[in-house]
Amino acid sequence: MKKTLEVLNRLVREKVIDDYAIGGAMGAMFYVETVTTMDLDIFVLFPDDSDLAPLSPVYGKLKEWGYLPDEYEKECINIEGTPVQFLPAYDALLQEALVQARSFDYEGVETKVMLAEYLAAICVKTGRLKDKLRVQMLQLSRGFSESQFLGLLSTFNLKERFDKWQLQ
Repeated sequence: MKKTLEVLNRLVREKVIDDYAIGGAMGAMFYVETVTTMDLDIFVLFPDDSDLAPLSPVYGKLKEWGYLPDEYEKECINIEGTPVQFLPAYDALLQEALVQARSFDYEGVETKVMLAEYLAAICVKTGRLKDKLRVQMLQLSRGFSESQFLGLLSTFNLKERFDKWQLQ
């Protein structure tokens, strides 16, 4: 994954994207024990969000660098052996999670990962069973701020959903 992160950082340096942060299960792995996942979810901010196909510049640059074949399947792109899914930060919660992301050193490569509290709030919003379990794991992780998490749930109108979820 080190080489994959180097490519992502190059996309930022070359201003193809403004910024990125790792989310999803891979993001959670920076805080809790390893979970099974098939891809690296990369949430991105773009220099110009008026484009109707915001991922086009990313795909174009990756094709130029030899990472994107003429035809590809599914939503992932293989970058240095890691399946990567690029996702625009399409709502206020994801945008704030990306802006607030924390820097980590991964094998000598700096990368940004969403904070555990944001990862948990995104899980509540997504609402799958595996997300409920991930929230519980994140809540038990070292340094997790329950008050910050609850504040995010309130800010993004997810408190009622979380409360109902807890009763199930």
